[in-house]
Amino acid sequence: MAGLSLQQRLEQARRRQFVGRVSERDRLRAALSEPELPFFVLYVFGPGGIGKTSLLREFGYIAAELGVASVRLDGRHIEAAPDFFLAALGQALHLPADADPLAHLAGRGERLLLLVDTYELLTPIDGWLREQFLPALSGNVLAVLAGRQPPAAPWRTDAGWQTMMRILPLRNLNPSDGRAFLQGRGVPDEQIDHVLDFTHGHALALSLVADFFEQNPEAEFRPEAAPDVIKTLLEEFVQQVPSPAHRVALEACALARLMTESLLATMLRQPDAHDLFDWLRGLSFIEADRRGIFPHDLAREALCADLKWRDPDGYAELHNRARAYYMQRVSHGVGPDQRRLLADYIYLHRDNPSVRPFFLWQESGTVFTDGLRPDDVEEVAEMVARHEGAESAALAAHWLARQPEGFRVLREAGGEPVGFLNCVRLEGTTAADRDTDPAMRAVWPVLIRNPLRGGETASYFRFWMARETYQSVSPEHTRLVLNMMQHYLVTPGLALSFVVLADPEFWRPAFEYADMARFTEADFTVGGRRYGIYGHDWRTTPPSAWLELMAERELNMGAPATRPAAEPLIVLSDADFATAVRDALRDFTDTAALATNPLIRSRLVLGQTGGDAATAARVAALRKLLRETAEGLQASPKLVKFYRALHHTYLQPAATQEQAAEVLDLPFSTYRRHLRSGIEELTGRLWLREIGNLEA
Repeated sequence: MAGLSLQQRLEQARRRQFVGRVSERDRLRAALSEPELPFFVLYVFGPGGIGKTSLLREFGYIAAELGVASVRLDGRHIEAAPDFFLAALGQALHLPADADPLAHLAGRGERLLLLVDTYELLTPIDGWLREQFLPALSGNVLAVLAGRQPPAAPWRTDAGWQTMMRILPLRNLNPSDGRAFLQGRGVPDEQIDHVLDFTHGHALALSLVADFFEQNPEAEFRPEAAPDVIKTLLEEFVQQVPSPAHRVALEACALARLMTESLLATMLRQPDAHDLFDWLRGLSFIEADRRGIFPHDLAREALCADLKWRDPDGYAELHNRARAYYMQRVSHGVGPDQRRLLADYIYLHRDNPSVRPFFLWQESGTVFTDGLRPDDVEEVAEMVARHEGAESAALAAHWLARQPEGFRVLREAGGEPVGFLNCVRLEGTTAADRDTDPAMRAVWPVLIRNPLRGGETASYFRFWMARETYQSVSPEHTRLVLNMMQHYLVTPGLALSFVVLADPEFWRPAFEYADMARFTEADFTVGGRRYGIYGHDWRTTPPSAWLELMAERELNMGAPATRPAAEPLIVLSDADFATAVRDALRDFTDTAALATNPLIRSRLVLGQTGGDAATAARVAALRKLLRETAEGLQASPKLVKFYRALHHTYLQPAATQEQAAEVLDLPFSTYRRHLRSGIEELTGRLWLREIGNLEA
C-alpha cells in the first residue's frame, strides 16, 4: 500500500465503496467480451446524483480488467460544438495536436470504450453526434452516453439506432445495496432504516448522509435538521429555477402524489398553469404516467423537507389547497376514480409518523376491485382458512351465504382473487347470526349503547385480507383500506362502522390518528386467536368533518387520540329531532331562542358550519336550512300549498294563525291540515340530511 500513488489509492477507495448495479455491470462486461459488439451505443440516463458518474468510472475499471482501452469525456468541460468535442477527444486519446481523432477511431482495429458523462450539456450537438460522429466510428468502438434526460425522439424512432443502441435508465439502489453502502461507510445500524427511508437508495443522498454521520457520529439523522444535505441535493436536482412562480410550482408538485394541470392551477391559484406544467414535465427528475407527473422520490423528499424548514406557513397553505381540491372531487367521484382520489388525499399525510408505516403508496400493479363471483366462494374460504383457521373459514362461509353482496374482491388483471373485504350490515343481522358468530355477539352491546335511528345503517368489516400478506402492510392492504374509506364516504345513512383486526395493538397509532375508537370490551376469540375492534360514530364526526380533522393532524404532525376541542355534536332520536324542528320553526325570528335549540349542535347544522363555528353562525345556518328546505317544496305543485302555510306561519309570519288562514283564504281547519303536512314534509327532508341520506 505504501508504494501506491494517490491516484491508485483513490481508485481503490472508489471501488470499495461502489455497490450494486450488478445488471448494468454485467451488461457491459458481456458486450465487451463478445467477438463482435452486439450494440454500439449504451445510453444511460437518470436524475442528478443517481450515480451515473460512479457507474461510468466502474465501466472504465471493468474495461481495464478485460484488457479494453477506455477514454472518458465530461460535457461539463467541453463547449457544445463539434470542433471542441473533437479537440477534447484528441487530448483524451493522447493524439498529436494535428491528428484527426475521428479518422483515428474510424480506422481503429482494437476495441475501445468511449465514455461521455454529463451528456445533457452536449444537447446542441446531439444531432451531429448521432448522424455524423458515431456512424463514422469503427465497429470496435462502444460509446456510453450518460445524461439526465432520456434519448431524444430521433434516437428512438430511427430504425437503425433501434437495433444499434441500448437504453439503460438508472434507478435508485435497492435496499440491500443501500444498506451495504451505509454499513461500509460506518453509519450506525440503528440509523440505517431511517436513512434508507429518506434517501430511497439515491446514490448522492446516501453519500451525503454518510458524510453527515462522519461529522456527527452520535447524531440522529432528521432531514429537517440537516439543511446542508438538503441544499446540496436540491442544487443537484434543480440547477436553475426561472422565477418564484416556478419554484412554488415545483414545491406543489413535490407535495402532491400526482400533479395535473388543474391541480397545479388550484394550488397556485392561477387560472392557467399550462406553461408551468410544461416546464415541470421537462425536468430530468420528473416522471409521468397516464394520470399526471411526479418527481423522483428523493427530489420530493428534499423539496418538502426544505419547504417545511424554510417556510412552514407556505407548506401549510399548499397542503390546504391540495386538500380542498381533493375533498371537492372525492365528494363527486365514483368507483375507481374516487379510490384513486382518496389515495391522493391520504398521500398528503405520508410524513406523519402515525400514518407512514402503515401504507405503501405505490400503485398495486393491475389489481382492481370487483364484486363477488360464484367461483370466488371457494377461494375466499381458502384465504380465511389459511390465515385464520377452519373455524373462521366456517364463519366466513356463513356470511357468504347470508350477505354475499357485502363482499368486495381484489383481482389481478386475469381475474384471480388476491384479497377481499367483507362488510356486514349490522341492521340486517338476526339473533341467529349473533349466536353463530362471536364477532357479532361482541359488537352488539356497542350497538345497543349507540342505537340506530330511522334510516340509519351500521357497517362491520368482519373479514378483510390479502391472499399472501393477510392484514400486513402491503399494496393490497392499502387498496383494501381505500375501499373502506370509500364506503364511509358514500354509504347513505351510515351511522356507525367497525373493523376487526387480528393485531389491534400494531394498528393502534394509525387508527387513533384516524379517530377510530378501540372497543376493548368487544374483543372476541375464534379458533384460539383473539381479535380486536375499532369503530367510529359518523353521526358525531361525519365524513367531511373527519377529513378536516385528518388535515389538522397532518399539519400539526401529531396523532392525538381525541379530536380538537369543540362543542360536541349531539345525536337526536327521530322524535327529538321532529320536536326540535317544530321548535325551530316556532322560534324562527327569535335569535336567542334558536341559540338554545339542539339542532345547532346536530350533524344537520354542524355539517354546514363546522364544529368550531360561533353560535351566531350556527343560528344563521339553521335559519338558512329551514328557509331553503321550505322553499324547495315549491318545486312540486302538490306541495306548494304546504309551503305557503309554512311561509305565512313561520318564515314571514302573520300575527296569529287565524290571520294566516285569512291571508291564504282557507278555512282554519284546512289551513291547520296544510301546516301540519308542511311541517312533516319539511322535517322528513331535514331528517334525510341529518342521517346522511341526502346531500346538504
